[in-house]
This record gives sequence, C-alpha cells and structure tokens, in this order.
Amino acid sequence: MSFSKPTSLGVIACPGGEQFANEITSHLKTIYRTRFEKKVSYISRLYNIDREEVCKQSNFANDIISHRVSAVGDSSTYRSPSFKIPCKITKFANGELKAEILRSIRGADVYIVQDMANMTPIRFSGSDEKSLCSVNDHLMSLYVTIDAAMKSGARRVSLVLPTYPYSRQHKSKGREGLTASTLGRMYESMGVDRIITLDIHSKEISHCFHKLSLENLHASYQILRQLNSKINLMDEDFVVVSPDTGAIERNKFYANSLKKPLALLYKERDYSKVTRSAADSNIISARLLGDVTGKTVFMADDMLGTGGTLIKAMKLIRELGAKKIICSVSLPMFSGSAVEHFDEAYKEGYFDYIVGTNAVTLPEEILSKEWFFSASVSNLFARSISRVHHNRSVSPLLDNSKMIQRMLKKK
Repeated sequence: MSFSKPTSLGVIACPGGEQFANEITSHLKTIYRTRFEKKVSYISRLYNIDREEVCKQSNFANDIISHRVSAVGDSSTYRSPSFKIPCKITKFANGELKAEILRSIRGADVYIVQDMANMTPIRFSGSDEKSLCSVNDHLMSLYVTIDAAMKSGARRVSLVLPTYPYSRQHKSKGREGLTASTLGRMYESMGVDRIITLDIHSKEISHCFHKLSLENLHASYQILRQLNSKINLMDEDFVVVSPDTGAIERNKFYANSLKKPLALLYKERDYSKVTRSAADSNIISARLLGDVTGKTVFMADDMLGTGGTLIKAMKLIRELGAKKIICSVSLPMFSGSAVEHFDEAYKEGYFDYIVGTNAVTLPEEILSKEWFFSASVSNLFARSISRVHHNRSVSPLLDNSKMIQRMLKKK
C-alpha cells in the first residue's frame, strides 16, 4: 500500500454530492497521512533509522515506480494525494445535462459521490443561478457522470450513494414495478462495480443484482456517539422502541448494544392512501407492546420523509407517559412541509430531539433547529472507500457493536 504518492484512487462529485464528497476527501487525506506517519514511526523504530530518512526512502520508492519524470513534491516530507477529480456538469436550457471530466482518469479507481436527497439549491457549471433538483434530476446527473467516467477509461467505477434512490419501491403488489432493483441493474449494465450506501431501506434490493456489490454501512455508532454527549445512555429508565415492525431489527441492534429493553409500536395502515405531508399519515390505529411510562424513549428509523408516521408514533408514546422522546434517522430528508410539522410537534411537546446524519445535505434552516442534531458519517464512508480501493475487507466497518461498547465504557 502506498500512502504518499498520488494514488489511482479518485473521487468525482456530482453537483448534488459536492458537499459530502469534499468531506470524504478531507477524511481520506487525514487517513492516508495518519497511516504514513504510523508506518514511518514503525520502520524508524524497527531499523533504527532517522524518521526523515525513512520519509525520503519511501518517497524514493514511489518515485522509482512512478511514470512521472518531473518533481511531484518534497523528497523528505509527506506528499498528500489530491483524490478529488475535477468534473464539469453543464445543464442546458432544455434541462439536458452533460458531464465532462477535466483530467485523465485512465486506469483509475473512481468513486462517484451523489446525494440523491439533496433538496438545497445547486449551481451547475456555466450557470450563475442555483436551482432545486428532484431525485430524478440527481439520477440523470449521476448517469451522465458514470457514462463520462466509463468512456474516459476508468479501471473501476463505484458509486457512493448515501441515499439509495427509489429504495421504498423494493417490493410490488399487482402490476407495480420493482424500480429499486431495476435501477441497480441499470448501473450494472453501465459497468458500475459497486455501490456504497447507508442503512438501505431493504436488503432485498441487492438480491436482484448479478455482479454488482452493495456495501451497506450503518450509522448506529455515529448516532449514539452524538447522543452520548447530550444524555446518559446508561440511564436505568432508558428504553428502545421500534416505531414499526419493519424497523424491529434496527432497534433490536440498539437495544442489544445498549443492553436496554425493547418495545414495539404496532400500527395498522391503509396502504391505499399515499401520504403527501406529515398531516395525512396512512396509520389507522396503533398499539404499544411494552412499557414507556416515566422512561426515556429512543426510536431509530432508516429515513425520514414527510415524517407523519414518526410524529404520530411520538404523540402516542408521549400520551402513554414517556418522560423523554428521542428519535434517530440515518437519512433525514424532511420532504415537503415536514419541518413545519416537526416544529409544531416540538412546541406541542411530542418529542425532545431528532438525531440525523450529514448523509443528506440539509439547509441551515434545519441544522440550526434546537431539536435537531447531526452526526457525521463522512469518515465512515472515507474508510470504506480506502478499504475497497486496497482490496481490504469492509466487514470491520459493518458491525459497530465493539465501538459502541468501547464508547460506553469510557463514559
């Protein structure tokens, strides 16, 4: 593994994923510098050689095998790779998009970052004005970028999609389509090797792929670490509540990790009704299996759309006597008028905190809410990219139990 020479690892940001890509590349630089420093210290101690000399020898070894014949940096210090590949995506007046990669990526291992849930205004190349993009706009932006990367000779193309688009269309009834798996096969047919995502709505989606690999990361450690600075996770009156049967495995993990009781909110829904805002949830009735009276309740879900289901659940739990209510969502989309409804619910006292992640780019309006906290998962994605690039296992990143236990012992 080389740490200091410009590696073949490259990150391309679609316009929607620009902010998340910048955070990932920043962490990648820190990861490689830290590994380089550790390696130099280890070699220096083992062979009793001066650190500066080890740095020089390491750079010498890299320069010997490099195709470059010009200076690439100081010979005796660490040379940080750039990672970010410049890319221009132009939006024409009729809405068509064009991607152009601005330096050679022939033979490179490319990771394309796109935030499918980004609802903040975005500026395309050649335009002075910012515009809002739908998930379909982000999807088309991703397609033209994949196409440009493949045609530019990238050795391997992987997608970094914290929000897997159309993931709620993972099963069908009657004559409905299976759009989530269809999109995966479309990426596959374009030559994409792998998708790295966060808390995918259904693991069944990956069952429809032929060769495409799916790395499904989890934000549980990052969320609990953020929460640990706000409340006492070891409180005897702490209880984990699954907001519905679909989230039982996720909340079971939290209950096991925190060694706390698990309750379940069972809901009857009218699936003929499509929810467009938090005010028109399709829940007909709900019952709680467990006890929340006088307790601090923690609920975890994978995504927050309009938020109607979550607000109804919080209201019911509060009416049942919960002392404090905290919810976590890996993908806080806040679709439609969700923010206004959560503001009202907070004023009514239905909940205390919502903990989300930076996997979705949110406007300052939401980030500054006193009831919202954001946990960073950028480092998690950077470490997974580094491991995939060097053909190392990502398994240590998929199970957060040990890290959670270490964090709780320190408290």
